[in-house]
Amino acid sequence: MSVYQRVKTKVYGLLNPGAVGDRYWDKVINGFIIILIILNVVAVMLETVKPISDQYKTFFYYFDLVSVIIFSVEYLLRLWSINVDPRYRNHVGGRLKYMVSPAALIDLIAIFPFFIYLIFDSGIDLREVLLLRFFRVLRIFRLTAYTKSATIIGNVFKRRYKELLLSLVLASFLIVITACLVFFAENRHPVSKENFSSIPATLWWAVVTLTTTGYGDIVPMTTLGKSLTSLLILAGVAFFALPAGILSAGFQEEFRRKRLMDTHRCPHCGELLEWDESGHAHD
Repeated sequence: MSVYQRVKTKVYGLLNPGAVGDRYWDKVINGFIIILIILNVVAVMLETVKPISDQYKTFFYYFDLVSVIIFSVEYLLRLWSINVDPRYRNHVGGRLKYMVSPAALIDLIAIFPFFIYLIFDSGIDLREVLLLRFFRVLRIFRLTAYTKSATIIGNVFKRRYKELLLSLVLASFLIVITACLVFFAENRHPVSKENFSSIPATLWWAVVTLTTTGYGDIVPMTTLGKSLTSLLILAGVAFFALPAGILSAGFQEEFRRKRLMDTHRCPHCGELLEWDESGHAHD
């Protein structure tokens, strides 16, 4: 392997915690990037406070400038070293493929708002630029996707998505059916018919009621409407307990599976056993 290729592999390992690289420095670099992202989000929030924004306008500008330079260098290094990944092996096509991947687009979102503001300084609302800069927080999810905790959470949702999807479908059916029934019950009432003017408008009431939030902006007046509301509130408690129970069981199963993977070894060679997605061990 040439020196050029070794450097590229080293850079790729440092910027991608999931790859085999320097276990110490890749954590340092990605930890620094995460802290910088958090500071950027805090800066965006503080810039909405006018006294602070007016007093420290220059500081916020140069802080954003330094952040964009760091993010841009990181993005270019990722783009340069991405050919190490077998999925992007081609020098040109691989890089183009990577540039349109979700991970690369998240990285791009972190830097292009600054350049938009430079180009359209007087022709764009600053609040829109601040909103785009706030999306830098998405990079935290991209950088922490390789951590053990994130992997466990991802595995739980991946293995339990059918049950979670079923609970979402059942809740959606309950919302629609209840909204239809309450609409016909309340639409003839002289007072509440203005709030329950249509089924889509009643859907807002149904969602707020099912989640037991109860803003009180839309209230049923008829006896039938109140009865249906009571049933929906009780059903809301049960439906929220359902996905909570599914996730709880999923986490227990994932922790048990991880414990088995970490402790069970082959009785012949002493090596850790490899486990497939169904939880069966292999030599």
